[in-house]
Amino acid sequence: MRYEEAGVNIEAKAEALKRAKEAIAATYTPSVLRGLGAFGGLFDAMVLKGMAHPVLVATTDGVGTKTLLALEAGEVSGLGFDLVHHSVNDLLAQGATPLFFLDYLAASRLEEGVLSALLTSLAEACKALSIPLLGGETAEMPGVYREGAWDIAGTLVGVVEKGEILGPERVREGDVLLALPSSGPHTNGYSLIRKVVAGQDLEAFIPELGESLKAALLRPHRAYLAEFLRLKEAGVEIHAIAHITGGGLPENLPRALPPGLGAEVYRGSWPVPPVFPYLQGLGNIPEEEMYRVFNMGLGLLLILPEGEAQRALTLVEGFLVGKVVRGAGVVLL
Repeated sequence: MRYEEAGVNIEAKAEALKRAKEAIAATYTPSVLRGLGAFGGLFDAMVLKGMAHPVLVATTDGVGTKTLLALEAGEVSGLGFDLVHHSVNDLLAQGATPLFFLDYLAASRLEEGVLSALLTSLAEACKALSIPLLGGETAEMPGVYREGAWDIAGTLVGVVEKGEILGPERVREGDVLLALPSSGPHTNGYSLIRKVVAGQDLEAFIPELGESLKAALLRPHRAYLAEFLRLKEAGVEIHAIAHITGGGLPENLPRALPPGLGAEVYRGSWPVPPVFPYLQGLGNIPEEEMYRVFNMGLGLLLILPEGEAQRALTLVEGFLVGKVVRGAGVVLL
């Protein structure tokens, strides 16, 4: 009996890696000592030598059930950007910048075309942000995953000076909330989205959206590294950052606030992407549930002193959407 009879195609995996090798190698920087093909990637830590007190920050995440919608629509080339960008934004919440990325791709059966597209998109996303794709794992596991299903996850390691770590301890009453807009649902709420759009023609043009459902729902998660670096280089003081992911405003914004302080968020102070009201109407979703599941157009919330708000707005596209107040939780007004 051969391995392929058990459902594992070694040749398909090898061919996909071969095709993506050039794109992956293009992400390497001089700090990468060993990458693809090794049993572990090697990254030269001397890059940290110029820092006073470097603190490593690590985050792991996945793309979730957006993968199923992408596979159904026959368009997986954005998923690598989803994964990398989501991870980058989680690092930014600590004030950290990326060092290197590791991926994990698994399926019941590795289809060479899908695997190549995923690996290439991961490499392209990393290269665009100057992050080495240091290594990863590709696994074919029939019986663990149902036929046609894929699991896509990754780990990003970054660094921040200890004295520059962002977080709740820096936040003060009266600080303002500066929102950087999202590109749509990003990578969250897709179990609900898939239920709502079941049976819909994903390719059909939707006048309310100005595009198809496929385009609106598969637009990649936006990364905010460039905006963060622009503000940092200009010396804009940031106290904390909340990445609005699963759980929406009610779950994520309080993670950036200290005990005794809450936040007021003013509806109408930012443009809500049309995909959200469209989904709400299509699925008859209560307003409260929309804010609990989706980012509603708020990709990243920067918490900063009121006196820094206008200067920040000259450097990045954003909206002042609320402020920090005494209390607890998030109040939508």
